[in-house]
Amino acid sequence: MSATLATIVRPEVTKRPGAFSRLFGACRDGIARYFARRAAIASLRALDDRVLRDIGLERSQIEGAVHGVITRSGRPTRR
Repeated sequence: MSATLATIVRPEVTKRPGAFSRLFGACRDGIARYFARRAAIASLRALDDRVLRDIGLERSQIEGAVHGVITRSGRPTRR
């Protein structure tokens, strides 16, 4: 009976995340994406020009490619 009573009495707030939890999760995810992009940019900048040319990038296109503005075909995308 205690198991049934516990599920009946459980407040609604514990069943789904609140606004603060969603906001905190969104901030955490944004920070993680920022650091992942910075690491990708640093890795690409460490490559020499020949290797960048092999993957279809110029040094000036690194940040745009990491942010998704420049695709492999070289055509800019719209967001």
